[in-house]
Amino acid sequence: MSIQFLPRACAAPVRSRRFHHIARALPLAAVLAWLPAQAQTGDAVHHVPEGEGAITVDGVRQAYRGDFSVKEIPQASTEIDAETLQQNNILRLTDALDMNASVARQNTLGGLWDSFAIRGFAGDENLPSGYLVNGFNAGRGFGGQRDVAGIERVEVLKGPAAALIGRGEPGGTINLVTKQAEIGRTFGSGSLQYGSYDRFRADADANLALTDGITARLIGYYEKGDTFRDYVSQKRWGFLPSIGVALGDRTRLTYDFEWTRVEVPFDRGIVVLNNDFDTVPRSRFLGEPGDGDTVARATGHQLRLDHQFNDDWSLLVGASHRDTLLTGFSSDAEQTASRQKLYVDGHSLSRQRHSRRYDAEHSVIRAEVAGKFETGSLRHRVLIGGDFDQFEYDNYFTRFRPPAVSTNPSDQAGYVIDIDNPVYGQYPLPATSVLTNRLDTQRSFGFYVQDQIELTERLQIRIGGRYDNLTLKVDNRTLPEANRYNSRKYERFSPQAGIVYDLSDPITLYAAYGQGYRANVGADFFNNIFDPETSESIEAGVKLTALGGALTGTLSVYQLTKDNVLASDNNNPGFSVAIGKARSRGIELDVNGHLPGDIDVLLSYAYTDAEAREAVNDPNFATQILPGDRLINIPDHNLNIQVAKHFELAGRGAQLGAGMQYVGERLGETGTDFTLPSHTLFRLFGSVDVIEGVELFGTISNLFDETWYASSYSSVWVQPGTPRTATVGVRARF
Repeated sequence: MSIQFLPRACAAPVRSRRFHHIARALPLAAVLAWLPAQAQTGDAVHHVPEGEGAITVDGVRQAYRGDFSVKEIPQASTEIDAETLQQNNILRLTDALDMNASVARQNTLGGLWDSFAIRGFAGDENLPSGYLVNGFNAGRGFGGQRDVAGIERVEVLKGPAAALIGRGEPGGTINLVTKQAEIGRTFGSGSLQYGSYDRFRADADANLALTDGITARLIGYYEKGDTFRDYVSQKRWGFLPSIGVALGDRTRLTYDFEWTRVEVPFDRGIVVLNNDFDTVPRSRFLGEPGDGDTVARATGHQLRLDHQFNDDWSLLVGASHRDTLLTGFSSDAEQTASRQKLYVDGHSLSRQRHSRRYDAEHSVIRAEVAGKFETGSLRHRVLIGGDFDQFEYDNYFTRFRPPAVSTNPSDQAGYVIDIDNPVYGQYPLPATSVLTNRLDTQRSFGFYVQDQIELTERLQIRIGGRYDNLTLKVDNRTLPEANRYNSRKYERFSPQAGIVYDLSDPITLYAAYGQGYRANVGADFFNNIFDPETSESIEAGVKLTALGGALTGTLSVYQLTKDNVLASDNNNPGFSVAIGKARSRGIELDVNGHLPGDIDVLLSYAYTDAEAREAVNDPNFATQILPGDRLINIPDHNLNIQVAKHFELAGRGAQLGAGMQYVGERLGETGTDFTLPSHTLFRLFGSVDVIEGVELFGTISNLFDETWYASSYSSVWVQPGTPRTATVGVRARF
């Protein structure tokens, strides 16, 4: 593949769209397509009429999963289903992940991307967190915080599964299962809602059977309104259709399209001076309204072919391509103490001004076969697959920075705003100069195999591994021609192993071990490409299935270690530094199900001990990272509980529920002792069917209006949490 580089004289990067690298990877899919494979019983429904050989593929299987019940998998996992999302009127992926205690919020780039840590590990703080969409690596890029419209459920796949999935964090992986076109059915729903801060939202979902074998599912949403932050309003919309085609009884073709846009001012939050979290009100905006909105756009395509050869073997093959673009200006608090006047007089905040153009393309092709066979008395269930992944990130970043306070600059020269009495637009918006003009390219392909062997009726073992081949390229256009290019290649085999023992009908014991390998995208301030992350994971636990499967639970313990971990370079925004080794260990409990009396319960608890394991003295840092230092934004204790009761009201279906989330203290800035306080939030939700097919619903979040903090990057970039909010809406179905 050829890469076109712009001359340095270009004012901003413009990159032509390239699809031919997908075609070059098609032989991988073609080769694997000749292999037989087995149906995976996660999302697909395979009807085998008695006395006939017919198999009807109605749904779409999830990659990397295999034909296993939950208790047979040597891994902790849980899901946030459509009912939970709807009960709580959850609209963003970030809020959905709050429902699982193993996931912790991270830096959101001023509210413009999704970033989270699973079991204490978050990856690069200067990039959004990756996730899977229908089993495909698809979460990279800069399309804004993901809306849950179009999402059927959110799966939190924890543990050492990186040997199979590849390029993920050792703590776990998030997989979004989207709402698929259901062939042969016609149904739909739509809702209107109004909430605090004049927020209005409309969404619709219509599944339309066009013919016996072709169905279109049309999903869209529009949202607009203010927020609790001064001068921060938002507008977002999306169109997420899905087309399903039955190519015979055994084959299904599915195409999904994504087209979304987010418009919101870039907002770094509040400042906390001398650990006083009342330094400014949580509503105070310290940016500049004149910067306007930052706009995030995403356009994505995903095509999947699901074929069932027989009742033992099947094939899943597909490709995805996603373009994202984030553009805009922002005015953010200066982080370096020597340039920050706030530390001199306690009220004059020196600010930087930034412009961003983050342009990314992500293309994936993958294929997987799954099957089962016997060798003597042993039963084998195998997965064999491979994937090609290419990510291109065109990073154009400009900055104005205030001079050192020791030079006694004027307030205009320091781009100062008074945090106690802000006057916006007081000075002309300062011009910015180029800090980063770089194209990062990551290209990788991998092959994996897994065999789960049933030794006895109660005992199973899992063995497998993955081979990865990575190529990383950097074109730093800010450097002289002789120094601007850099590239590195890596390859590695990562093994995995697991064991499952069925102690009794309700109780299963398991243990697992795995190694992982993930490329660190980009380069440091000096254009040095980072070494890939390597990881090692071990986990053990017990799974419970009770009340005929209506109630499930998992208790697990784990330890994860990583090398070549990255952290943000505070002296050079947009860059990272390597902090070396890190370790996370903890205990988790997840319980989910339906109790007698028509009561739904959800409990998720996590104790996480995540820390750096190597001293780092970076010359750009004013502080040093020491062994034992906590990792940023990771609470020791995290708890989420929810109970919902279904009942009848005047002969109509109704429900009422409540939930509670506790998040412990967290480190708020790497290499310091700045700490975010703990918080406890309560929520209420309810709904009632007013007439046939029409439902009235309402929610109250942060019921007692607690002041809390979602995440932090530094003491001058702290994201306050939302105050008490209420929403009421109506939903109709047909």
